[in-house]
Amino acid sequence: MTGQHTDAEISRRVRRLETLLEDRGLIADTALDEALDAFLSGASPVNGAKIVARAWTDPDFRARLLADGTSAVAELGYSAGGVQPQRLRVVENTPDTHNVVVCTLCSCYPVRLLGPSPGWYKSEAYRSRVVREPRAVLEEFGVRLPDTTRITVWDSTSETRYLVLPMRPAGTEHLDEAALAGLVRRDALIGTAVL
Repeated sequence: MTGQHTDAEISRRVRRLETLLEDRGLIADTALDEALDAFLSGASPVNGAKIVARAWTDPDFRARLLADGTSAVAELGYSAGGVQPQRLRVVENTPDTHNVVVCTLCSCYPVRLLGPSPGWYKSEAYRSRVVREPRAVLEEFGVRLPDTTRITVWDSTSETRYLVLPMRPAGTEHLDEAALAGLVRRDALIGTAVL
């Protein structure tokens, strides 16, 4: 067994499991769809943007977010999401360090905070290349960093999800939290964009 599975193969396995659970009366035929719809209804990159905007405007919250992301986002009513509890670690971009997130094993991702993951995040090319050549991959996303900027790649797991705290854009000192949240994009929270 190679460990490589196609989407079609996984879909067949999932459907077979659903059918077995339904046939044995363990779940109603609509229960999984309803659970998935309920889970995804609160999943949006707007959630992550609000967290970032709060961190940019509230230094105490920012400190708590960087120290314990899980607890800090819970203060705002969010979680990293998922069936099992997950730890959220927030990593901060600075003028000297740029962070980028990947899941090399599969596609672990904080869905509740960022919405459904982009297709490229799940691709084998992204998952393998960003670890080996992060600067080249970031340049393909249009992110050109000075050679002096250190790039740190964070590998998500089933237990730990990562969120990048982007640098606050210059000239936004006059903006309130809601306006700042409007500037934040999902890819910046993964580290494949800068604001």
